[in-house]
Amino acid sequence: MIPMTLNEIARVVGATMHDVRDPETPVTAPSAVDSREVTPGGLFAATVGARVDGHDHAAGAVAGGAVAVLASRPVGMPALVVEDVQFALGLLARHLLERISPTVIGLTGSVGKTTTKDLLAQVLERHAATVATDRSFNNELGLPLTVLRADAATRYLVLEMGAGRKGDLTYLTGIAPPRVGLVLNVGTAHVERMGGRIADVAEAKGELVEALPADGFALLNVDDPYVLGMAGRTRARILLYGRSPEAGVRAEDVRMRDRARAAFDLVTPSGRAPVELDLMGEHQVGNALAAAAAATALGLDAAEIADGLSAARRRSAGRLEITERPDGVTVVNDAYNANPESMRAGLRAVKALAGARRTVAVLGAMGQQADASRARHAEIGRLVAGLRFDVLIAVGAGDPLAMAEAAESPDQGVAVHAVEDVTEALRLATALLEPGDVVFVKASSEVGLGACARALAGA
Repeated sequence: MIPMTLNEIARVVGATMHDVRDPETPVTAPSAVDSREVTPGGLFAATVGARVDGHDHAAGAVAGGAVAVLASRPVGMPALVVEDVQFALGLLARHLLERISPTVIGLTGSVGKTTTKDLLAQVLERHAATVATDRSFNNELGLPLTVLRADAATRYLVLEMGAGRKGDLTYLTGIAPPRVGLVLNVGTAHVERMGGRIADVAEAKGELVEALPADGFALLNVDDPYVLGMAGRTRARILLYGRSPEAGVRAEDVRMRDRARAAFDLVTPSGRAPVELDLMGEHQVGNALAAAAAATALGLDAAEIADGLSAARRRSAGRLEITERPDGVTVVNDAYNANPESMRAGLRAVKALAGARRTVAVLGAMGQQADASRARHAEIGRLVAGLRFDVLIAVGAGDPLAMAEAAESPDQGVAVHAVEDVTEALRLATALLEPGDVVFVKASSEVGLGACARALAGA
């Protein structure tokens, strides 16, 4: 965050000051929407959510060091009052970018955004000051909060951009216009809210490449036909990446190492270099290639990129997060979110990790799958059986029951259990687990299975 006075901020966002003693007081630290995460010298943005009204926590935020509150009503504390706090944060973020002008890299996709963002950040920060999205703060609030962490020294700003509806990416790229745009894939995540068809998801994701300037780069996954089809929607230069020989940035000689970790030869226009990933699952090759394509567009050579990818570690919780218990049980927490694509990748990665060890899957609902939801859950159940998991615990009523029914196959030998909620899932999993087992926990975030995974990991 570059220092800005309350007066400057009020002018940028069109705010009215209330209870402010000195309008020239500087804001010197990033903004926060959680009063527990306020940094001394920062701004507290009081947003109104479904369960919590940030205005009720204004006093605590100021006591914690906030200079003032960005609010939609007076709060009895130094406040900049605006009509729409979220919109005001976007205005402030755009103003900061105009002052410091870093290279903005925007990335989107149905799966893999956070892992790819983490990989790219770790490659770039070895070479220049880099700010990247924290956790999965990729929406209308999270993106400006990320931007407001940048300062005059920031060279690269890596922004994960989520899209739940058409128009979301147009809004986000309006706040932070990218010079490099990276599209990972098009899948069924949020398909219900986007129109019900995969083509609708592709239309929404393509808003990112439409926002790119002519001298920018559109990085497109050659292995995904929906992403490749976006080539005609951008003015920017196009760089293809993927496992296809047609890709300018590609992987060759992909091989699996111990603990389900992939190695490959990275090929870019600058040369060839070996990569050994520390992340679990063959699907991580695609995420690594996406990060490599962005780094290539920014001028890094193959050896520099390969070194960065090989040194990278998992940064975000709840995404194939592995915990080894003293009794030999391995807990794989992938419960941050779920859709059919990420569920399939996770199940296959866990089986590769387990080898001959006994495997237990604790799976809940995958949200926003529209009219195909029941069929897609049944597909996952059949995959559990086909991969020969030993135990499936299906959590919740409705679609998870379709998953359980599809996994019940006498010739596959899966022990299938259906439970009502997370509490029952934890109780049953705790009772069933044996020393040496590998347990995989995954569902959409609203199911709350992350709590189950953390409890199992700490058992």
